[in-house]
Amino acid sequence: MHPIAHEPAAEAGLLVDHLFRHQHAPILGALVRMLGSAHLGLAEECVQDAFLRALQTWPFHGIPPNPAAWLTLVAKRRALDQLRRAVVSGSGEPSSPPAQPPTLGDDTLELIFLCCHPALPIDSQLALTLRSVAGLSTSEIARAYLLPEVTIAQRIVRAKKLISESNLSFDVPFDAHLAPRLHSVCRVLYLMFNEGYSASSGDRLLREELCHEAIRLVALLTLNPATGRPAVHALAALFCLQSARLPARVDDAGDLLTLASQDRALWDSRLTAAGFHHLAHAAAGNELTPWHLEAEIASLHSLAPTFDSTDWPRIADAYEALSALQPSPVVTLAHAVALSYAATPEAALALLAPLADEPALARYHLYPAILADLYARRGDTVAARTQLERALALAPTTPERNLLVRRLASLL
Repeated sequence: MHPIAHEPAAEAGLLVDHLFRHQHAPILGALVRMLGSAHLGLAEECVQDAFLRALQTWPFHGIPPNPAAWLTLVAKRRALDQLRRAVVSGSGEPSSPPAQPPTLGDDTLELIFLCCHPALPIDSQLALTLRSVAGLSTSEIARAYLLPEVTIAQRIVRAKKLISESNLSFDVPFDAHLAPRLHSVCRVLYLMFNEGYSASSGDRLLREELCHEAIRLVALLTLNPATGRPAVHALAALFCLQSARLPARVDDAGDLLTLASQDRALWDSRLTAAGFHHLAHAAAGNELTPWHLEAEIASLHSLAPTFDSTDWPRIADAYEALSALQPSPVVTLAHAVALSYAATPEAALALLAPLADEPALARYHLYPAILADLYARRGDTVAARTQLERALALAPTTPERNLLVRRLASLL
């Protein structure tokens, strides 16, 4: 392929990074569809090789007219070459391509359905999809789960081995098996969105590309008659209502702005409207999922013109219902924050008291950060500073550390 212009290494590197974040999953999905699920590992290797080759060649030979197509072609050629060598050496044979065409019209979404196959343990499904499709690192996934990194790595390895050995079907099951698979897919999209909304590491708080991709994929699910169920609409509502706040979550310097200090005029009204549209569809039927409750909470924040006018009692009630439906230490933390405004900081501290020895929160920076805020609001500056120092030692991103430093300075 002939390049159209010579580009410096820096510009080519930025483009490759952009394409990796936006095109890695579609290229991988197309390759797995072509090769079959038994060659998931080979497909991942070849996609990585294609991006590496781009970094090595584009700065010197120029960026091709269609970079994404170039990457896809290089990955496919590399994969076919590897399979031919395996056949010649007698160590394997290429899989026949799947007989059926894509059933959802999107290779990324179909790849997620493959990774969420019921033959895999649910924890392995989520870890594998977040690694292979969302492109999260093992350490990022471990932080999302509040688990050791080695545990996540083992889950991913076991999942890939099972997919390879079983040659699981790439097709979406439009039958009785769809519901549990769809639930797993939605859980993956939820975790993907959360990583984009509050990154678990690095210099950036936000990874908007993950939020936008999660919204795109859940929107595809809502449009399909088989998958457009109330729970999926609830998830779409949550994503849209939360994403509407993205323009106001950081200032011009990239520093984190809390909900209380955000300029609500910057919230995206188009996404807010889309969120309420999906929320209306989510109300159909009798099913109540955690996504329904989280979307309701997000909608109450969206309806409040100011932080102080927020309907905190209703939000606290929704978190209490969420705790009953899906109990977790993180949900209890959020419930405590809402309760502190609906009632008192003392009531929130009493709710959090049983979590003092919770192992999952030992490495979670928001736990001491929330405690610090509660202590400060009741006038216990010494305890607040102690908890802020704990939180600062655990905070995973630069914007969050900067916010904690500012809060520490305000208590001097």
